[in-house]
Amino acid sequence: MLKKVRQLIESITDTLKGHLDLERHSGRTFEGVAVRVAQRVLAMAAGIWHNNKVGAPVTRSLVAYDH
Repeated sequence: MLKKVRQLIESITDTLKGHLDLERHSGRTFEGVAVRVAQRVLAMAAGIWHNNKVGAPVTRSLVAYDH
């Protein structure tokens, strides 16, 4: 059971680091970092929601939004 939880946590961390570039957030204060992280997580959630609403075959793919 702990192995599944660990895999889930590592997967979320990898997604946040990789897709959202959270290691290069450019925040100077704790509040600035928190706002930038929240913006990126909200943007990812909006992209997944949009994919779900338009009937995309893979709802978690954000390749179309990656610039």
